[in-house]
Amino acid sequence: MTLSRRLCLAALPLILMAQGPAAAQDLTIGVGTAPTSVDPHFHNNGPNNSLTMHIFDRLVERDARARPMPALAESWRPVSDTEWEFRLRRGVKWHDGRDFTAEDVVFTFGRVPQVANSPGGFGGFLRQVARVEIMDPHTIRVHTRQPHPLLPVDLTQISVIARHVNGTATEDYNTGRAAVGTGAYRLVSYASGDRAVLARNEEWWGGAEPWARVSYRFLSNDASRTAALLSGDVDLIDQLPTSDLARLKNDPRVVVSQIPSLRTMFIAPVHSPEGGHPQITDHQGTPLPQNPFLDIRVRRALSLAINRDALVERVMEGAAEPTGQWLPRGAFGYNPDVRPDPFDPEAARRLLAEAGYPQGFRVVISTPNDRWPNDARLSQAVAQMWTRIGVRATVDAMPYAAFVPRRTRFELPLQMAAWGSSTGEATNYLVNITGTSNRQRLTGSANMWRHSDPELDEMTARAAATMDDEGREALLREAVARYAERVPYIQLVQLTNSWAARRGLKHDPRMDERTIAMGVRAEP
Repeated sequence: MTLSRRLCLAALPLILMAQGPAAAQDLTIGVGTAPTSVDPHFHNNGPNNSLTMHIFDRLVERDARARPMPALAESWRPVSDTEWEFRLRRGVKWHDGRDFTAEDVVFTFGRVPQVANSPGGFGGFLRQVARVEIMDPHTIRVHTRQPHPLLPVDLTQISVIARHVNGTATEDYNTGRAAVGTGAYRLVSYASGDRAVLARNEEWWGGAEPWARVSYRFLSNDASRTAALLSGDVDLIDQLPTSDLARLKNDPRVVVSQIPSLRTMFIAPVHSPEGGHPQITDHQGTPLPQNPFLDIRVRRALSLAINRDALVERVMEGAAEPTGQWLPRGAFGYNPDVRPDPFDPEAARRLLAEAGYPQGFRVVISTPNDRWPNDARLSQAVAQMWTRIGVRATVDAMPYAAFVPRRTRFELPLQMAAWGSSTGEATNYLVNITGTSNRQRLTGSANMWRHSDPELDEMTARAAATMDDEGREALLREAVARYAERVPYIQLVQLTNSWAARRGLKHDPRMDERTIAMGVRAEP
């Protein structure tokens, strides 16, 4: 089915997972990474998005397979190549009882690019919005700067907030004052690093959920998270340790759910022209006078030195597959001709010598140790492979809470990284991760490594403005091929998302890896 056909389905009624609330019950979820805020516009990362998805709604939603579906907008249609009309759902109430209207959407669009101190925001999803015209309280027209066929898909990432609450400061959301949404759950309390407590919104437009109360606990330690499930302290956990996966699948108390992930893991060098960094030195410890990662031969050498099959088998224990791009097979824009680089250490040594590093050099790989599955273990394995070609790599592993601010300040010249293309298509990564950082154009919002490729930017812009699905996908595949040729970042693996729930519960796994109470039901 083409992407346009999927968008046409927006006029169909929303199919809910349940027809009505079951008997009042509590649900306890244990997630592997704590969110950094309850502000839905502060930080575009998985843990934040999972939590805030309970509280806030979007104009357009995505199902577990990343397909767009109606939410606060009942329907939408292109009026012209640069104008979209959205008809808003009537009768929707904010958690405080006020009516949802078009004014709230306009207020939301105005705030998203302006969030202070964001380590990676959502402005890129509104980059083509020129203005929003209110036709009546439940109809808006969005005018775009150029043809933008992916506008409804982009809007699946924008949580709508209440104008009358006037929540502008991120702390107002963390304290709960501004955490007033239209979502399936109301925020009861939020304790950073510990848990959030949510209560069912009895008036939710989608029908009241079966869980009266949800305790959303942050359990970063893998062993503790698994133990909490097996002891009955929690009902569902995410980020299953791969070392426990086989055991959990065979445990009669547990049901494991899995799905191919939209998330890819990669090694990201900082593309900064400055040399002299203390974490990049010769073998005597003297900082190199220039950044070696600016040389494509070095980046290719490092990629060729990685045995991705071994990473999948020995580190990920089968819960991933080797990749040379950032989407799973079958996703819109996936290029079947782009394969992972082969494992060829001899070719890697030759490229290093051609680049002027016949003896290699020393480098530090910085990584979180509690964010993505086996993040620190993957880094250690890559470091060992690189050491065999003369690049003596050591690993600096740290909690994600410490990693993010250092990454944002460009203190870490070589990092383990990951990105989930939550829109389910190739443009998301090209705009936010590889796109040149530009506040005016709202590109590169999550580009923490100063990468810039004007030709790739142009290819992305041309694809994003192509209304025809077939033509747009062809252009995106060309962009994927250029990415693979230029190796701005070193792709490693495409993940498989895994959850485990106590027997008696049914969980709908999501490709975007979000862990939400709305995807959990009691078995009939």
